[in-house]
Amino acid sequence: MNPVSSCDTPLLRIAYLEAGPENGPPVVLLHGWPDDATTYARISPVLHEAGFRTFSPWLRGFGRTSFLSKETMRSGEIAAMAQDVLDFADALGLSRFAVVGHDWGARISYLLASVFPRINCCAALSLGWQPGKPATPAPEQAKAFWYQWFMATARGAEFVRKNRKEFARFQWDSWSPLGWFDDAIFDEVAASFENPDWPDVTLHSYRVRWGEAEPDPRYAELAARQISVKIITVPTLTLHGGDDRVVLTASSEGLEEHFTAPYKRVVLDAVGHFPTREAPQEVSRLLASFLDSYGRL
Repeated sequence: MNPVSSCDTPLLRIAYLEAGPENGPPVVLLHGWPDDATTYARISPVLHEAGFRTFSPWLRGFGRTSFLSKETMRSGEIAAMAQDVLDFADALGLSRFAVVGHDWGARISYLLASVFPRINCCAALSLGWQPGKPATPAPEQAKAFWYQWFMATARGAEFVRKNRKEFARFQWDSWSPLGWFDDAIFDEVAASFENPDWPDVTLHSYRVRWGEAEPDPRYAELAARQISVKIITVPTLTLHGGDDRVVLTASSEGLEEHFTAPYKRVVLDAVGHFPTREAPQEVSRLLASFLDSYGRL
């Protein structure tokens, strides 16, 4: 793994991995939950060979990324993390860039692509874009989201605070076909969950999504724009595991009407919720091709 760098934004000291040709077109790679920036470890070298410069930050509450002030609300809102990415890009001097996101990172990427002209293209993994306020899911999807309802309860929150590694491991075991990782890989990633802000950011993210927590007023304007926009106008690629057991594959079907630029959805056969780790060769190929077409603008 490349050395971990850091930069300061108005609210955070963000830890990140950076590699690739110095003058290559920039691509920001955003991880999901429960994962970390190393999820792109087998993806980014292929992008570097294709000429791209990649930046992989640890999101707020993960790894070495830290808040600069104890007074800042530990918000887990997607709008908050989208603003973090913009602040991160400003700190690095990135005027326009491509975004690739998995899970939480996919939500962040869709928001950035739908609202900010700085994004030249968007690739999202394991999640389709469904604009507006989150709709109450149908029973089958609601069942898969059990962990989100669990965290909305006092007992669930207490469990997450006391058993963060066990809770995350259960998701890794449950969200994909068995056998895609070993203990050493999980333990390496789980070190990122030892961040003292991880429980607060995690719990707030899922609670606020369903109206079970108050949002951070700092992001009210961006959150309003997030809900109001209905169309993404930049090229977009959605990759979804055909055996994703938490965000069901059918949830990303039939969304073409929300895109006016080139849009493509690819279902990855026999892949679960972590395509970057389960099928890195196929994901690398698809991302390199997509970015070659649209990420150099």
